[in-house]
Amino acid sequence: MLAQHGIAVVSIEETRSIEVVEDGDSFAVNASKKASAFAEVNQLPALADDSGLCVAALNGAPGIYSSRYAGVDGDDAANNHKLLQALAGERNRAAWFCCHMHLAFPDGRAPHIAEGRVDGHILSNHDGVNGFGYDPLFFCPELDVSFACATPAQKARVSHRGRALRALANQLHAA
Repeated sequence: MLAQHGIAVVSIEETRSIEVVEDGDSFAVNASKKASAFAEVNQLPALADDSGLCVAALNGAPGIYSSRYAGVDGDDAANNHKLLQALAGERNRAAWFCCHMHLAFPDGRAPHIAEGRVDGHILSNHDGVNGFGYDPLFFCPELDVSFACATPAQKARVSHRGRALRALANQLHAA
């Protein structure tokens, strides 16, 4: 998507990698922190995102703590188990994935910022084997399947990250 705007994407493995603590109070703050730090260290524009699952009945949790909801960063099985426990007996299972993208520049130019969202609901049981994270529990009405049952192309078409990246690409095209 970015190549059509003359932007060559460099993988993180080709840059000076740094650890950025995601201690912001929102997806937007965490994305900004990561992009700004990478842009400064590498003296290149840097794109970062922060994303997560928000559940209405849980007041937006797990939210910015999505990847470490059960206490260990990246433990998908534990996170899914905790989510199902938290929603046991709950009728309102409305949920959404949210993504904030931040493109920072090392020369201090104003960043490009975009967000994407996809609405759905949390299933009572796992469904599907594709994807990662909460995908087996997230039912997407636009696709009429869980994210874990969708093909990568289907998911990219409606996902929060896909929407945020398309919005960012549109900003770059207009600039």
